[in-house]
Amino acid sequence: MRTGGGKGANQAVAARRAGGASVAFVGAVGTDPDGEMLREALLADDIDVSGLSQVDGPSGTALISVDAAAENTIVVVPGANAVPTSLTTAQRDLVNAANVVLTQLEVPTALVLDAAAARNNQAWHLLNAAPSAPFVTDGAALLLSVDVLIVNEHEALDAAGVDDLDTAVTALASRVRALVVTLGRHGSLVVCGDERADVPAFAADPIDTTGAGDTFCGVFAATLDASGRSPGTVDIPLLLQAARGGAAAAALAVARSGAQDAVPTASEVSAFIERTNA
Repeated sequence: MRTGGGKGANQAVAARRAGGASVAFVGAVGTDPDGEMLREALLADDIDVSGLSQVDGPSGTALISVDAAAENTIVVVPGANAVPTSLTTAQRDLVNAANVVLTQLEVPTALVLDAAAARNNQAWHLLNAAPSAPFVTDGAALLLSVDVLIVNEHEALDAAGVDDLDTAVTALASRVRALVVTLGRHGSLVVCGDERADVPAFAADPIDTTGAGDTFCGVFAATLDASGRSPGTVDIPLLLQAARGGAAAAALAVARSGAQDAVPTASEVSAFIERTNA
């Protein structure tokens, strides 16, 4: 089955559909038929695609297998995602107008740095450091641009270049305003300054974990956007609210097949949280 995907696109759909945010997507597709399919998938969720450029060659593709335990293995062929290393003027204007800029590492680091530099001084920069990779070359500059770093356990170890999670958390948290480490069925850890808090996972019966992290990130970003707060006013209660909303959306997503197809609606997320709190 072929369907719309890519980490950035999945996160955009989650922010829009499950988080209720107004979303503009900045990225690239190829000149192949998949490029038009990817564009149409974003338009179906009323996402602004004026920042979606087209480059010669194939679009990015991910080959995904899901095992009996609902865990996934993903092989990514970057395609068009690997081409741009800087934003166009139109893309830079879109980023500058945003309240929250959510980036990930399926595109060149130079492009992420350019997006971070293009944002306005009241906007959040959230980096989901995935796919997992050590922070080399531009890594130090990249972290300096980040307000909230979101990683899973393996990504935290890779990003910090260590093999102990506590050490990784301490190292990464000292370099960003806030750190969120997602831990699957064990919930997530939120760190802001000297404060740390655990966010329990919602009970779920997973059939496919593909896109769960992207769903979490999109809803997390949408929550920060809805708060009207700036990075300078970040605190644990706001981050916990964002992480809880992301966790609820992710729990619903893993009970469905696919990535974008599995993202719940905002009303489904709200109803799920209400049932859980009842």
